[in-house]
Amino acid sequence: MTADKTILIVGTYDTKDDELNYLGQCIRRQGGGVMTMDVSVLGDPGQPCDISKHQVAEAGGSTIQAAIDSEDENTAMQIMAEGAAAEALRLYREGAIDGVIVLGGTMGTDLALDVCAALPVGVPKYVVSTVSFSAMLPPERLAADIQMILWAGGLYGLNSVCQSSLSQAAGAVLGAARAVEPPKRDRPLIGMTSFGKTILHYMVKLKPELEKRGYEVAVFHATGMGGRAFESLASEGAFACVMDFATQEVVNHHMGSGISAGADRMTNAGRKGIPQIVSSACYDLVDLIGWQPIPERLQDRPTHAHNRLLTSVILSPEERREIAQVFGKKLAQASGPSIFLLPKGGGNEWDRPGAPLHDAEGLVAFNEAMQEAVPETTDLRVLECHVNDDAFSETVLEIFDEWVAQGVVPNGAA
Repeated sequence: MTADKTILIVGTYDTKDDELNYLGQCIRRQGGGVMTMDVSVLGDPGQPCDISKHQVAEAGGSTIQAAIDSEDENTAMQIMAEGAAAEALRLYREGAIDGVIVLGGTMGTDLALDVCAALPVGVPKYVVSTVSFSAMLPPERLAADIQMILWAGGLYGLNSVCQSSLSQAAGAVLGAARAVEPPKRDRPLIGMTSFGKTILHYMVKLKPELEKRGYEVAVFHATGMGGRAFESLASEGAFACVMDFATQEVVNHHMGSGISAGADRMTNAGRKGIPQIVSSACYDLVDLIGWQPIPERLQDRPTHAHNRLLTSVILSPEERREIAQVFGKKLAQASGPSIFLLPKGGGNEWDRPGAPLHDAEGLVAFNEAMQEAVPETTDLRVLECHVNDDAFSETVLEIFDEWVAQGVVPNGAA
């Protein structure tokens, strides 16, 4: 029987030969094809792999002997990670594979993140790891559509517990390769950041209006991983234009919250030269993990418990001035058209006068500081409205239409 989809299996075949071969057997039993890649350094697999460890090291610009001679497991694994990522991308571009699955502990997972990050959105990418979902995994290293499963009981040798994880993962990656509908790219893509409709409203008006103009609109939930996916796609140049209005993840990162999209949040579109309209929705809040204690320095402030996972705490006027400076430095990295919209009336539904998180002094402090912080390379537009007012969305559409008319953004109707 001819396999309809081929899955690349990546792992250290010297120490996890049985587990990796079992994974391959599960995929083959379901009618899938398998290609194997060995990322071992010291040992050898029980039988040759399709992509040997020597090929992997050479693809990383080095050799297995150099990895061994380094006498450092971290250095050695980074050589293999660079090569594995390059080889996986080559195989995908050549049409040799339809998805990838990587198996490992901390070493294998470190490598797996590089492999998955190298492959474009729409290529099924699965990681079976003993540290899946761990706080060890920084958001900036997670591919936009990475999938993970916890490898329970999988530290050493096969058993019925770990086989349950491996067999599920085998079915998942093969099923994904068969079912996936990759991004079509038949219309220019607009990337927008927001939160739910209870706190931010602009997407409700903007998305259908932009779609009428012939654009596809992807709205990213800016609660850490949504912003990470947004930045990942921006770094690939996937967007024709970005409307990065919910920039609060920058605040979270600056304030040390665990709900972070990484240090490069609010920078990749600008660095890539993608036309960007940026604003400051929810700049006044730091989101904290709801089931953890509120840090002492943030206690005795107005808070909003959104649910059991997330609690929002308002910033002081001085902290808001700090955030304005952080925003300004990130805007300064833009190499393409860049506009910052400052809605002087506020940045979220909870900060309106009479609302539970309203702080008039803090609002004034941010507005003043932000007007000073916007760099000369970014066009500052000060709006006498709230971010949720129609006037905000109407201004966005006016700017966008001007950019289309000027050829800054490709015409979606063309």
